[in-house]
Amino acid sequence: MRPLDGLTVIAVEQAVAAPFCTARLADAGARVIKIERPGGDFARGYDATARGQSSYFVWLNRGKDSRVLDLGAQAGRDALAGMIAEADVLVQNLRPGAMARMGLDPAELRARHPKLVTCCISGYAPDGARAARKAYDLLIQAESGLAAITGGPAEPARVGISIVDIATGASAHAAILEALIGRGITGEGVGIRLSMFDVIADWMAVPLLQAEGGKPPARVGLSHPSIAPYGAFAARDGRVILLSIQSEREWRGFCAGVLGDAALAADPRFESNVARVANRAETDAHVARAVAALDGAAVMRALDAADIAHAEVNDLAGLSRHPELRRATVQTPCGAVELPAPAAVFSDGARALGPVPGIDGGEA
Repeated sequence: MRPLDGLTVIAVEQAVAAPFCTARLADAGARVIKIERPGGDFARGYDATARGQSSYFVWLNRGKDSRVLDLGAQAGRDALAGMIAEADVLVQNLRPGAMARMGLDPAELRARHPKLVTCCISGYAPDGARAARKAYDLLIQAESGLAAITGGPAEPARVGISIVDIATGASAHAAILEALIGRGITGEGVGIRLSMFDVIADWMAVPLLQAEGGKPPARVGLSHPSIAPYGAFAARDGRVILLSIQSEREWRGFCAGVLGDAALAADPRFESNVARVANRAETDAHVARAVAALDGAAVMRALDAADIAHAEVNDLAGLSRHPELRRATVQTPCGAVELPAPAAVFSDGARALGPVPGIDGGEA
């Protein structure tokens, strides 16, 4: 038994945010019926790198059933209504108002089916001025200010993964589980709505509060805008090590054990984090000289000995062979694909991931 065994989820979804959410529901045992337009979810065509299939689609649609419905036709809408009547959860990320125009307004569906949980995902709030605007991950990264605090000093940058979509899917997943717990107490479902903009605005709380307090964070690449030293430094053999000092105790140990200059910890320019941030260039110069004098392995041994947090700056090849990377296998219409395993590890045993569906249950 898995926690959501016996639950049915109807997913009128495409792209990334909603499929991220429903894949996690499927992992937990729910039967997820993915409603696809004729021709399929457009994410099926994003690339062809996973055994000739879209890496996005393989990652986000494991364990689901695929059903093609033409929701532009009455027969398709009637079929969807019948499926929702038997379901526990409806997740949809169509444009705001699209479900209502099909005669499937989520509030009306809950009135007819009081145990139903509905979750509507949009780019912007459905009652806001931008409700009708198309919204994709990178657009919301830009609009929310996330891109403005990402990258190096020269220009804003995109976060390297679809962070807004993923954050929205994770938020929807948590909200649905909360609603199901509530339904177990009250016997009644609830409506959930969340927008990509709202989700990432919430995650932007710290830089926003800093900016409104008169200290907006700067773009500092692989450094931390509020802590020093906290950044990437090149060793003698070219390996790049990112290290982090989180307390004055760590700073003293770092000066003595890594920099070889215990007296530096008491220098007024460096004796507190506030002072080190104000004198970041000088702080980093001391660190850079010490790191550059050693090979990367020796730097990391010294950091370990001083109990200083650090990481090697890896590329994707480094992730692929990383000793901490756990993998899980999913079956697809074109063969098995290995994915990074879901993060949660449960004491009752590993959960097998369900297969990736072809369109309408057929071959991909």
